[in-house]
This record gives sequence, C-alpha cells and structure tokens, in this order.
Amino acid sequence: MESFNKKVLFFTLAVIFLVHFSEHYHAESKIDDFTTHLISRDSPLCPFYNPSETKYQRLQKAFRRSILRSNNFRAMRISPNDILFDVISGGGEYLMNVSIGTPPVPMLGIADTGSDLIWRQCLPCDDCYQQDEPIFDPQKSKTYKTLACDDEFCQDLGQLSSCSTDGNVCTYIYLYGDLSYTSGNLSSDTLSIGSNEGQAASFPGLAFGCGHSNGGNFDKKHGGIIGLGGGPLSLVKQLSSKIGGRFSYCLLPLSSASTASSKIIFGRSGAVSGSGTVSTPLIKGSLATLYHLTMEGMSVRSKWVEFKGFSKNKYSPAAAEGNIIIDSGTTLTFLPQDFYNDVESALKSAIGGETTIDPRRIFDLCYSSLSNLQIPTVTAHFTGADVKLQPLNIFIQVQEDLVCFSMLPTQDLGIFGNLAQMNFLVGYDLKNNKVSFKHTDCSKH
Repeated sequence: MESFNKKVLFFTLAVIFLVHFSEHYHAESKIDDFTTHLISRDSPLCPFYNPSETKYQRLQKAFRRSILRSNNFRAMRISPNDILFDVISGGGEYLMNVSIGTPPVPMLGIADTGSDLIWRQCLPCDDCYQQDEPIFDPQKSKTYKTLACDDEFCQDLGQLSSCSTDGNVCTYIYLYGDLSYTSGNLSSDTLSIGSNEGQAASFPGLAFGCGHSNGGNFDKKHGGIIGLGGGPLSLVKQLSSKIGGRFSYCLLPLSSASTASSKIIFGRSGAVSGSGTVSTPLIKGSLATLYHLTMEGMSVRSKWVEFKGFSKNKYSPAAAEGNIIIDSGTTLTFLPQDFYNDVESALKSAIGGETTIDPRRIFDLCYSSLSNLQIPTVTAHFTGADVKLQPLNIFIQVQEDLVCFSMLPTQDLGIFGNLAQMNFLVGYDLKNNKVSFKHTDCSKH
C-alpha cells in the first residue's frame, strides 16, 4: 500500500511539473515572438477619427503634420546636445495599445520610430493635460518603482535627467519641437502588449517616464508615447534580448477597408526574408534615435537619377552614408532640393500630359486625373537594396480631381515616409544593423 501511495504521489508531482513547464514554455514563446495592431490615426478604429471630416480633409492634416515633423527633425539635428527636441506632439501616424502596471492599466500611445522614451501621465498631477483614459496611479501598481540617479537607464538620458532634491530619484524633462513638454520620474514597471493571438505579452522592469507635469498640444485621446527608435530607452532596445533586436511592420494602403489595421511584429516572426526581400545597412547617425539609411539614387523607368545632397555637398560624386532616415510617423517623403528637382523632371518627362497646380501649394507636381496617366516604375536605390515603388507609394489623390507626387523637397534631412512604405513588409534588425523590404499585400499579412 505504501508503495502504491508513493507511485501516486510521484505521478501527481510529475503531472504538476509538466503542466507548469508547459505553461512556462508557452509564456516564454509568447514573450519573444508576438504581433499586435498598429492603428492609423485616420482610421475609424482610432479615437482621433472625426467622422464629419472627408478623407481629403484628413489627408491635408496628415500632410501638415508631415511638414511640422520634418521641421522638428531638423531642430533635433541642429541642437543634438541641447534639451531634446523630439517627436511633434500627437504627430505620429500610428497608435498601439499597451498596459503598464500590476494590475495592468491600459494606455493608447503613439507608436513612433522617431522617438525613444516610453512615457505616460501619472498621478499625482502637478500639471497634466486632460485625458480620456484613467491617469496611471503608480501607488496602485504592485510592480512600480522609481529608478535611482545612478541607474543605467538614468545615465542613458544624459542631460535630460537630473536628481530629485528630496531623494535619490532620477527625474527627466523632454521639451518637444512645438514647446509641449513632459517631465516626471524615470521609473520601471511591467509593460504588457496585447497580442493578436489573444494573450498579452508581459515584460517586467521596463523603464518609462512617469509624467507628473505634461502640457502643450497633447490630445486628450491618447495617454503618452511608445518610443520605437534606436536609442537605449526605446521599447525595441529594452526588449532587444527578448526579441533578438528584430521587429517589422506592414502598413496598409490608404484605400484599405476601414475596419482593417496594420500590424507590427516583434521577435523571430519579425524577420523579413524569402523571395523578393532586399536589405540595406542601418547607418549610425549623430542621433541614435533615428534610423539612417544610404540612398544612392532613384530610377524612373530606365533613367538613373543620382542622389544629390544639400548645397554644401551636392556635387559630391558619391552619396554620403546615412543621408536619409526611414520613419513610420511621417506620411510624406522628403528629398534634398536638387535631387528632388531631378526626380520630378524625370517623372514629368516619363508621364507626359499636362500638369496642374495644387491650390493649397503643398505639392509641386500634380495632375487633374490619375486614370489617364501612365505612371512609370520608380525604384528607390539604397545601398544593396533596390526598392521598386508602386503608384500608391509615389502618387496620392488629394482631392476629387487632383493627384500629386507624394514627395517634397527639403533643405535639410531626407525622410523616407510611410506612404512610400505601404504594402511593404519593412523589417528592422538592430543586431545585424540592417533594414529589409519585401513587397507584400498587407491586407493579407
């Protein structure tokens, strides 16, 4: 009888172990490989959506945000050692649902490849903007803690951090390009990201800004920013050991069904490979936040247009490394003025037909109808990667009877924007320092 009882006990313990191991393994597999939604701010799924606006009115706002954002990146480059001029407040084009704390408190945040710090509004509020979501109360989270001044993440903030006068607590302040701001305590807590498979992926001890003083032009419908940039405090950098430094996204075209959303994939499934994949090196720029690539030129049909930089180096025979950034938060693509002029000229010649004027004076090359136009193949040539753009990547209908070339000239930083990336699977591999492109129907991905 005693022998029988020992066997029963052994069997019971073995079952418990196997169940625990299975659950643990399942949780780990979710943590290092998961997918979630990127919600376009102009989608009916987004709280920013205004049903009384026409699609053309929403587009005009997106264009203006692009121009403001481009100017803001310019400020970052001019003053990289001053208080950080980061992403234009509310200017990102995609949002993500995450939760912070134990128990988890939801947050709809702007997902932004041009920003690093993850932050949200926190109680007590010294000065907070009005917010629809409940404001996070750190005292109610079992896993919340402030970070000390000698913490590695505090050191990563550099001169954006200071030490509180009432204790060894790391504080931060970010001033944005439109003079909006956030300041508070640099903290850590468990961050959870909803997975398309239904089970949230949770990550303990992620550093984020608990903002007690936030103001300016922030929208009450979102509670903070989720930095996806290349700096050490961004979500992808903090999760690098879990996700292998890999993430990718597939952005739906503007014409997609209103109930659909784009996807962002972290981890093993975020690797972009297979037939049709092309890859180009990520270049380390003066600002670690931004993802720099090297564009060598563009071709319009068979006509090669060599990249020209800005006035100080436009006659250089070779394109400087890292001459353009790739950014999901900027709608339009911005090219150096002289290079833009050459591309526009080649397009005009290839298309033929009569051009017309954009009444809002945003775009330089427009036509009264797209149906009768023969849009040529346009290829963006990055180092090691020829990215063949479709008509939807280079022309956009801005009103009922007007279509325009969706690239603009700039006097400073080149930006490869999200219109040019739509219907591509775009993968970032931060360990091997490369960005990959694969033409994909994102509605089926």
